[in-house]
Amino acid sequence: MPLRPVNHEQTRMKSAAIRTKFLEFFESRSHRIVPSAPIVNKADPSLMFTNAGMNQFKDFFLGNEVPPNRRIADTQKCLRVSGKHNDLEEVGRDSYHHTMFEMLGNWSVGDYFKQEAIDWAWELLVDVFGVDKERIYITIFEGDTQDGLPADEEAASMWERHLPAERILRFGKKDNFWEMGDTGPCGPCSEIHYDLRDDEIRRQTPGASLVNQDNPLVVEIWNLVFIQFNRLASGRLEALPEKHVDTGMGFERLCMVLQGKSSNYDTDVFTPFIQAIERASGKTYSFSYEPGAKTDIAMRVVADHIRAVAFTIADGQLPSNTGAGYVIRRILRRAVRYYFSFLDIKEPFLHTLIPLLAQTFQTVFPELHAQQDQVATIIKSEESAFLQTLDNGLKRFEILDTTDAVINGKDAFELYDTFGFPIDLTRLLASEKGLKLDERGFEEALRKQKERSRADAKKAVGDWHEVRTGGEVEFVGYDQLEVNLAQILKYRTVEVKGKNEFQLVLNQTPFYAESGGQAGDTGTLRVGNQIVRVIDTQKENNLIIHRVDQLPEDMTAPVTAEVDSLRRQAVSCNHSATHLMHAALHKILGNHAVQKGQDVDDQRIRFDFNHFQKVDAAELIRIEDMVNEKIRANITLEEARDVPIQEAQDAGAMMLFGEKYGDVVRMITFDPSFSRELCGGTHVSSTGEIGLFKIISEGAVAAGVRRIEAVTALQAESFLRGQLNLLDEIKELFKNPQHLVKQVSDLIEENKTLRKEIDGLRTEQAMALKEDLRRQAQQVGPAHLLVAHLPLNDGAALKSLAFQLENEIESAVIVFGAVINDKPQLMIAIDKSLCSSHGLHAGNLVRTLAASHIQGGGGGQPFFATAGGKDSAGLDAALAEAKSLLTEALSK
Repeated sequence: MPLRPVNHEQTRMKSAAIRTKFLEFFESRSHRIVPSAPIVNKADPSLMFTNAGMNQFKDFFLGNEVPPNRRIADTQKCLRVSGKHNDLEEVGRDSYHHTMFEMLGNWSVGDYFKQEAIDWAWELLVDVFGVDKERIYITIFEGDTQDGLPADEEAASMWERHLPAERILRFGKKDNFWEMGDTGPCGPCSEIHYDLRDDEIRRQTPGASLVNQDNPLVVEIWNLVFIQFNRLASGRLEALPEKHVDTGMGFERLCMVLQGKSSNYDTDVFTPFIQAIERASGKTYSFSYEPGAKTDIAMRVVADHIRAVAFTIADGQLPSNTGAGYVIRRILRRAVRYYFSFLDIKEPFLHTLIPLLAQTFQTVFPELHAQQDQVATIIKSEESAFLQTLDNGLKRFEILDTTDAVINGKDAFELYDTFGFPIDLTRLLASEKGLKLDERGFEEALRKQKERSRADAKKAVGDWHEVRTGGEVEFVGYDQLEVNLAQILKYRTVEVKGKNEFQLVLNQTPFYAESGGQAGDTGTLRVGNQIVRVIDTQKENNLIIHRVDQLPEDMTAPVTAEVDSLRRQAVSCNHSATHLMHAALHKILGNHAVQKGQDVDDQRIRFDFNHFQKVDAAELIRIEDMVNEKIRANITLEEARDVPIQEAQDAGAMMLFGEKYGDVVRMITFDPSFSRELCGGTHVSSTGEIGLFKIISEGAVAAGVRRIEAVTALQAESFLRGQLNLLDEIKELFKNPQHLVKQVSDLIEENKTLRKEIDGLRTEQAMALKEDLRRQAQQVGPAHLLVAHLPLNDGAALKSLAFQLENEIESAVIVFGAVINDKPQLMIAIDKSLCSSHGLHAGNLVRTLAASHIQGGGGGQPFFATAGGKDSAGLDAALAEAKSLLTEALSK
């Protein structure tokens, strides 16, 4: 059934106007309006995605950085699908959960506190937006004995100025103590809930009884967080030096309230997309939230998921098999699964929604509009790949062993892990065939995989220990590689895979922290008379963290910090070369060839960029030549620091999507007419220091994204020297011929001819065996069983021989073993009629034999399967067991 419609009248304000009015309200109260941070959180290792509006302001609340304005407001792209805030499985099933959502927020960094936050929230909702104040309920923190926190009666008394005490409700830490994650800034919160039910229903059941009860029409719309504490890794709370306000209002829910709807999906934030899905699928959306309303659920899933996938890719995160990329791939595949299974759309579809999405958000999140073709290409490629996998997975489902009318957990996990099948898809397929699903077995297999993953990535981060308080961290590494009389501010121990790692923060440092794709510096710290090695430098929010091999014995001693200058120079050469190459890509391939990622250290350059086809050899030569021309020109670096962002844009500086820029930026120029970019990395003082630039490979990373790997300076010389040495060795093997290329070509042709002759001889050998093997087939029950160890060293010949004998022998069951290229191989072919009549399954049998006897594995279909292994000595035993098992099965 649909949700019951709302009867009360509300202003039908468009979503774009709602967003604008919110920002204008707080701008009029001296808040600085800032742009949304990227949806992928690159600065904070404790977060994979930006999951709340306050993420980008975390350092302000911790006191690590001074904000440009103590009052801030914005609308932030957020994503909650992993970790503590995991709503993915609810998306599409109810009216208010989403993957990506907008969080409208206002912040006070050590400025106003509870009174202003509460009064302004009431004023905006009631006086400006005109919501019905009789439908508002407030929750406050009731206190917590474990943390030693009292109830927030201060907030309660402030709210009583606006609404009756009976509509101010008290809840525990789960609902009214906000924490960004396991560690970090936190504090009690006051939530604003709104009752969307019609008057008749409200009279029957008071809204107060439905707050925080997952009622789809009594929902939280705004959370006012009063940040007072920092949660340490130990679990203990410490008071922050200043008190802050962090508010977050769900934009989609606010639109639902102001547009008088009973679901977020009924607002103009989503309706254009649902209508587009209706047109494409030929199905009708019926506004139902019943569990069986698969069509409606699928449309909501697609309308929601395309936002998360598209904006994350636009912010620079490509789908992949690990980390944030895997989460995005999982969301995309969930959407594909729903439109494939329930909307009867069998071709790539998500990418067709990108133009509508880009146009809808052009003014608020312009990064998607600027890259819509590229984003659509990547999504289409991912869709096509999964649709093929989905098809293969469905075929794999058809041949599962279901003799007990049960899909075992191991097979269900294989579908999940190998073919990307969500467990609910396997459950649905099982239901359609009248099969049961071993849910417990699946959960056990999934648990073991998660345990393996956690063991591989185990990282226990200890609390920071303060040595000195106050003061910002100062980076001086652009101008000097050594600092004397620095001081240790804090330190901590991090356990990674059972080993301890030590980290230090200095008040002043020349060490560049890994950022923007450039590797962090290494070097030494002299602490008193002790030498401590810096093995890497990382950034955590705006802290520069020195990873060291030991902790100093005297944390209060003055520190001399010295960067490894030769390594820094090599890294700088490579980084400056990427700027020259980036400019060359624009000149030769076009302005679309924009950087999508880079990985630069002292050994090589790895640079990803937008391009829709392979860069051919001639283009690579032109790119290489152009970069080397600029190197020979010895162009002097022009570095401009603290440039206002608008001034840098007016100067034509290259800006990268997915990067968060401040009000002032650093601009790097190598010839104003050639290369000008915003960049925080280290560079050479003139291009001549790079010496030489050499491309060593070019290839695809994803649809529409290419990767160039290159080397410079000493590494380029070493690479060329190695290539010349290799050429000399080849020439010597050919006795230094005058025409080496022709000699190699002739040899290749001769080799092809000889291979054809060898293949022919092997085929003849196999055919010579065929007559003898046919005579060896033994009648066992209704079948003719043939088990043989063959003297063949050709897998193709082995397979051809098996197929020919299967066609010539009635009701054949054939098991061949052979050693091919020193590796044992098993092959089983079974007449299809015997598979069903005698429950035979070649894939299951060959997998068992390989694991038991030849240290290998394999599988396949019930009627044909292969396996390989490592232990040839076990091949005869495998064949003997196969003969015994098949004889027993066929004799029944």
